[in-house]
Amino acid sequence: MNNNKRKSLIDYSIFIPSLIILAIICIPFSMYESESLNLLNQIFDFIVANFAWGYIWYAVILVAAGLYFSFSKYGNVVLGDPMEKPRFTLFEYASILIAMGLGSTIMRTGMVEWANVSLSPPFGTESGSGEALLWGNAYSMFLWGLQTFAIFVMAAPALGYILHVRKQPFMRISEACRVLFGDKFTDGIGGKILDIIFLISILAGAAVTLGLGAPIVTYNLAELFNIDQSFTLTLIVTVIWVSLFSISAYLGIEKGIKRLSTFNMYLAAIFAIFVIIAGPGIFILNYFTDSVGFLISNYIDMSLFTNSLEIGGQTYIENQTIFWFAYNATWAMLHSVFAAKISQGRTIKEMILTYLFAPLTISWIATGVLGGLGVDRFMNGAVDVLSIVENDAMAAIPAILRTLPLSTIAIITFIIVAMIFLTTTLDSTTYTIASYTGTRDMSGSEPSKKLRIIIAAVITAMALIMMQIGGLEPLEVLSGILGIPIIVIQFLTIAAAKKMMDQDKAWLHNVRKK
Repeated sequence: MNNNKRKSLIDYSIFIPSLIILAIICIPFSMYESESLNLLNQIFDFIVANFAWGYIWYAVILVAAGLYFSFSKYGNVVLGDPMEKPRFTLFEYASILIAMGLGSTIMRTGMVEWANVSLSPPFGTESGSGEALLWGNAYSMFLWGLQTFAIFVMAAPALGYILHVRKQPFMRISEACRVLFGDKFTDGIGGKILDIIFLISILAGAAVTLGLGAPIVTYNLAELFNIDQSFTLTLIVTVIWVSLFSISAYLGIEKGIKRLSTFNMYLAAIFAIFVIIAGPGIFILNYFTDSVGFLISNYIDMSLFTNSLEIGGQTYIENQTIFWFAYNATWAMLHSVFAAKISQGRTIKEMILTYLFAPLTISWIATGVLGGLGVDRFMNGAVDVLSIVENDAMAAIPAILRTLPLSTIAIITFIIVAMIFLTTTLDSTTYTIASYTGTRDMSGSEPSKKLRIIIAAVITAMALIMMQIGGLEPLEVLSGILGIPIIVIQFLTIAAAKKMMDQDKAWLHNVRKK
């Protein structure tokens, strides 16, 4: 009897094939790292050379679709009962989306991405020059611009609609596409394939993101305690972090994710204020202002830049932009499923615009503060950031933080913020995957806590194994390539959202009364 209950927690017909396919892909790559990385880079270089334009227009079109859904008649459609209040306050809602949308990645890109661009700036700019430094921080902000968050949110309208309005028991891509392809496709092999593609992409993306996030903590711990980087240190950090997640998972979304997310917002704000006051505050504020102005002036150039004429030769941002959009596509469905789940009571407009602008605002502030600190230390000679980044980008983070007054406290706070971001990322990820693969009616219940912990164990094991055997870099590139089929699925969900609302005339019947 207990065995049946355990099996009933999860839909093995989509979960097991996803794990098998991922293992078949990852094991050979991890055993032959250099060869697999070379192969994957060749594939990715081919994609960049032939389809860079496609990725760029894909991101732009999703921004346009987001604005269309927000400001057309569809924007007023409520995800749920129009008479009910939203599940979360706007601050809580935005905090959860920020924690999910940014994670610890913003701390890495905010600190060092400007240096990567400054070493290889676009449009023939001289490396390491003042203009290159402006390009660097502006590009760091661009990575967290409208395109990124449009990629994350634009499958959410369809998923939120089937869950909160049509009250379908399963919040799956196959269910969202039922209106397009019919029952036979959705309930058959076609629907299974869509759901398996979703799971493969987010399991790979989650393992890579968590693998990339761990060094943000371990490098700073190594600096703090004057010890060497090691897999043992990574293992210890992972155990602590999974323990934090387990507590959060047990408490649930209301007391777990929500409280951690809002607490981290306050802690991150305190850290930012400390950096401004104790660090080069005036320079940071001036440089942030310059960076925003430079970004706005060059936003269209960055958004549509393929460097087809090779002005100044091949530079850092061409490949990075395409990889970033492709990698974000890998995460797109995860973000959309989670956003849809927590958006009960919100309108389509509120959901899209909050996800477009709340994480964007915080990411730009974080990039301005962290990037401004690093640029100041580079310019006054305190830290040769560009040289460090050329050899090991992560090593630049503790080197920069060590220049602050009360640097030990600063590093500890930085570690805590990163750990909480990692915890909320894992919590949100496992919550979403458990919602997706579980057998409970998700329109009226939460995913099983046991199932969430099982999925967390799978993701954590994948990340640790890949880091131990040195295979994380191939998986990182692979996860970007896996975003390609997700792009097709995204456009299908956008069409499905419009068709479902048209069928139900939701803009008339499922809106708040004035």
